[in-house]
Amino acid sequence: MSKKHLAAVAVAAAAVLVAPASAAAASTTAASTTAGPAQELKLRKGLTLYIPLKWVVHRVGADRIKVVTGPCANPRGGFFAPGCKSFWIFGPKAIRTGAEGFGPYDAGRGGYYPASDVQKCPKNGMLLRGERVGAHKKGLRQVGPGHKAHYHEFTTRCRTGNGKKTSVSFTTREWYLPKSQILVVDEWSTGNLADTLKYADWK
Repeated sequence: MSKKHLAAVAVAAAAVLVAPASAAAASTTAASTTAGPAQELKLRKGLTLYIPLKWVVHRVGADRIKVVTGPCANPRGGFFAPGCKSFWIFGPKAIRTGAEGFGPYDAGRGGYYPASDVQKCPKNGMLLRGERVGAHKKGLRQVGPGHKAHYHEFTTRCRTGNGKKTSVSFTTREWYLPKSQILVVDEWSTGNLADTLKYADWK
């Protein structure tokens, strides 16, 4: 895909998280991850993602961005709102209260959970989040040239209100950039997101 097919569009979002807009085109490699025309999503510290035009970006709170990628019951709902295919991008304030009980996000353990009680299952609002199951993958992942993120991937099984296990589960993926204070959280296995981050730019 040539550069001229990219929309030089800066997406409006929270001032804390989003850098000032400037028109620029993606590299061919970065653009190819969207499988179509792309828009620029400019974030703090110069991080620029190239995302499909059909993805819709919402500002939710001071330094929280919700990128809706598919069917969504409540596009402006908070992090725990169920039934919304999306991923989140968090800045410093959200990261500082990103652990269970509102402590700071733990880059070693992973698991963004800004709450002190049991929250709804993202795939089924009638169920609750349960325990982690299976393998927990972690390590470092590339986010644009010269930047590595702490990466976590794990699966959570949902349960009923009385604690009964169900067959419903979801996989969480997290990319955390400690120096830039950016955290990306995906609970919907969003296609192309890993490559979108890998081939991002820093401007």
